[in-house]
Amino acid sequence: MINFKNKKIFVAGGTGFLGKRIVKRLKEERMDFVTTSLSMGVDFRDKRQIEKFFEKERPEIIINCAAYVGGIKFGLEHEGEIFYNNALINTNLIECARKYNIKRYINPISNCSYPDVVQKDFKEEEWWDGPLHPSVLVYGFIKKATWVQSYAYHNQYKMDFINFLVPNMYGPNDHFNEVRSHALGALVMKVVKAEEENLPEVIIWGTGEPIREWLYIDDCVEAFIRALEIPSAIELINIGQGKGISIGELAKMIKEIVGYKGKLVFDISKPDGAPYKVMNVERMEKIFNWLPPTKLENGIKKTVDWYYKNIINNN
Repeated sequence: MINFKNKKIFVAGGTGFLGKRIVKRLKEERMDFVTTSLSMGVDFRDKRQIEKFFEKERPEIIINCAAYVGGIKFGLEHEGEIFYNNALINTNLIECARKYNIKRYINPISNCSYPDVVQKDFKEEEWWDGPLHPSVLVYGFIKKATWVQSYAYHNQYKMDFINFLVPNMYGPNDHFNEVRSHALGALVMKVVKAEEENLPEVIIWGTGEPIREWLYIDDCVEAFIRALEIPSAIELINIGQGKGISIGELAKMIKEIVGYKGKLVFDISKPDGAPYKVMNVERMEKIFNWLPPTKLENGIKKTVDWYYKNIINNN
C-alpha cells in the first residue's frame, strides 16, 4: 500500500485560500511539511529561488496550491498576466520537482478547462472534446498545459503525478473582494454588505442562468490528503460534489441564509461566463471510496458565519 504521509511535504502557495487550509490540516495531523509563497519570500516565477528553497528544505512531496487567478472580471482584465505568471509558476515547479527527485506531485487543475458545451456531467475522458469558453480560455488553457507537462515528465522521467480537476471552492478564509473573488465569495460579500447597510438591492453580474459546481474548501483538502495514499495515475480525476446550481439560485440561497430582505438585480449587460460546469465524480468515488460530505447550504452557513466574525465584526 502506497503511503506518502510520512514523507516531507512541500505546500507551494501556502498563504492562498487552498494552501492555508492544507497547511492547517497538516499541522493538525502533525505531518512533516514546509511551505512558502511569494508573500513569504519565494517567487515561483524564478526557478533559481525554488532551487535554493529545495536545496535547503529537501521536500519529497509537492502539493501545488500556487496560482495567479481571480473571478471572471479579473480574468478578463488580466489575461496576459494570467498566462505569463501561471506558465512560469507551473513549469518551474514541475521542472524543479524532476531535478530534486520529488516522489509525488499533486496538481489541481480548474474545471474551467473543460470544453464550452452544455451537457450532463463532464467525464474525464471528455476533457479534450472541444474549445474552452472565451471567458476562461487563458487560465483554462494554461492549467491544461500543466497536465501536458505532467504527462511528458511522467513518460520521459517516470515521475509520479496526481492530477485533480477541481470546481470553484468556497469557505472560511476565501478571497472576499469584487475583483479576486469567485461568484460565491463575491455574493456573500455583496449580500452581507447590503444587509448591514440596509441597501435596497444587490447587483449581480449576468443573467443568473449559468450552472456551477461548488466544493467546500475542507472537503477539497480531504481529497488532497487522501491523494497521499492512492496509486499513481497520470489520468485526470474529477473532484467534487457532482451537483450544480445556477448563479441565480445560489444568490437566493445566500440571501436567505444572511436574512437579507432586499432585491437581487441581474445586470444582463455583464458577461455570464461558461454556461455549465458540473463534473461526473464516479472515478473519484471509486478511487477514494469517498464523496465530499459538506452540503452546499451547510457550507454557505459556515462561510457566512466566518465572514461576520472575521470581516464584519473586525471592521
